[in-house]
Order: sequence, then C-alpha cells, then structure tokens
Amino acid sequence: MFEAYFKLGFEHILDINGLDHVLFLLALTMPFSLKDWKRVIILATAFTVGHSVTLALSALDIIKVNSDLIEILIALSIFITALLQIIKKQSDQKLKKEYGLALLFGFIHGMGFSNFFKSILGKDNITIPLLSFNIGVEMAQILIVLAIITFNTAVFKYLKNRGYWVYTVGGLVCLWSLKLIVERL
Repeated sequence: MFEAYFKLGFEHILDINGLDHVLFLLALTMPFSLKDWKRVIILATAFTVGHSVTLALSALDIIKVNSDLIEILIALSIFITALLQIIKKQSDQKLKKEYGLALLFGFIHGMGFSNFFKSILGKDNITIPLLSFNIGVEMAQILIVLAIITFNTAVFKYLKNRGYWVYTVGGLVCLWSLKLIVERL
C-alpha cells in the first residue's frame, strides 16, 4: 500500500497533464540558485504541508471543495507567485511571507487533487495512504526544485543581472497562468 500511494504522489507532481505544480514550483524558485538550496527545500516543504492538510481534511469529510473554483484559484496562485517574484526587489528577504504564501497556495493546490484522492481511498485507515502519497509528492517536488535551481545557477553565471532571468521566466509563467485562468472560467 505504501509503495502504491508513494508512486501516486510522485506521479501526481510529474504528470505532464497536470503542469500546475511544476509551473508553481518554477514561479516559486526562479530567483534561486544552488547556494539557496535549503531555503528552496523549505519553501517546497511548506507547499507540501499545505497540500497535505487539505488532502487530509477532504479525506476526513471535514471540507468540501468546488472543483471549478479551485482550478481557477490554482491558476491564480501561479500567477500571483510569478508576479510577486517579478515585482519584489532581489534583496527582499521576507522569508516568513514566502513560506506563508507557499503554505497557503499548498492548501489550494491540495484541494485541487482532493476529490480524486478521496475517490481512490478506502474507508479504512487513511494514515498510511496520506503519509505515503505526501512523501511521494515531496520527493518529486525536491527533484523538480533541485533541477530548476541547478539550471538557474548555470544561467546566472552568464547573466550579469539575475533580474533579467526572473523577469523573463516570471513573465512567461504569468502569461501561461493567465491562459489557464481564462480556460477555466
């Protein structure tokens, strides 16, 4: 059981049909390099904690979600994250705010998957499925963010101003997320 739910969590993040998570992680980590790896892992973990909480609350029938609204909010969370990266000063180090937003947006993204997850859960103990699924999510996210910051590090060696990268990638992510918002309206 552990392995099946771990794999489901891992594949949930890497699923090409669900690019939302990867876009969000790109928006979240685009200004960072390998020297920031601890901070980036904590950001990804804050996102996973939020994701985990809403999955658990939904699995226990404590919250009900409107899937259409959540899909719009997911796209909006990607847009907001990318926009905040573009407009913030590179020297702005408000860690609590970044972690808080990652947690909040994790809540929203978790709700997006909660109906499907709930449908595959048995009525028995949900602890092992939730735990193994979320470990799979976290492992996939760590791989993605490490790949992103490794790539960023290489790019930053050739750019005199890191802001150019953030503006370009952030702008593209904003446009893509706006497209998602319009499609989901």
